[in-house]
Amino acid sequence: MTGERATSLTADELAQLADLARAVAAETGALLLDDRPRHLQVGTKSTPTDVVTEMDTRAEALLVDRIRAARPDDGVLGEEGAADSGRSGVRWVIDPVDGTVNYLYELPVWAVSVAAEIDGVVQVGVVEAPALGETFAAVRGQGATRNGEPIHASACTALDQALVATGFGYDAGRRARQAAVVAAILPVVRDIRRLGASSLDLCGVAGGRVDGYFERGLHAWDLAAGTLIAAEAGALVGGLRGAPASGELVLAAGPGLFEALHDLLLPLGADRD
Repeated sequence: MTGERATSLTADELAQLADLARAVAAETGALLLDDRPRHLQVGTKSTPTDVVTEMDTRAEALLVDRIRAARPDDGVLGEEGAADSGRSGVRWVIDPVDGTVNYLYELPVWAVSVAAEIDGVVQVGVVEAPALGETFAAVRGQGATRNGEPIHASACTALDQALVATGFGYDAGRRARQAAVVAAILPVVRDIRRLGASSLDLCGVAGGRVDGYFERGLHAWDLAAGTLIAAEAGALVGGLRGAPASGELVLAAGPGLFEALHDLLLPLGADRD
């Protein structure tokens, strides 16, 4: 999520990317909320618990269609298979339904995640949570918002006062390791939360709803928008041992808690299966 930007975009062009991200996320969120059939057609991916619904596929198709109509030279990477490097230096990283299991069970904690990278660096992020009535957004260097109002990460500095979010993978072996990490952390922190949508976990850090968040096994589409929003809200975002946030581990927390949470996770091998 770090690096030098080579493609030159003006402030107006960057604002246009942000406007497009908000528009396509909102339209897709409305589709998912309003057109959801009572009985979803459900398939599986990596494991029997890793589900995909007909609405995931429809939502990604809508996102890709709208982005390509507006910016045909841009690349796209999506959870449900969209993959095009493009020619402009801009790539959209999209998760049509982050929190598909929640969506399947009609739990409201799910979101549409849309990010725009410029030469591999995320510059715009939008997380649309229509069932919650919330839109989180950020442009690099311009702060983060929820429904247009500025948000800021928690000022918590003490682990025993920290509400920490996490998530679990789909592979049984990985879940067992993750459960062991949580078991070791639970007596040390205020409490643990598992929402089931990584983008909203990161936005929770951004808005101070949780003090910290960590998870192993995420993908680019899980991370892209949410990590920018958290960082622009003042959180520190990374991995262990100075690594960037990645599939190995994403760790996000307010600046007063990040180091302590990092040092708690490090000897537990939270970035290993």
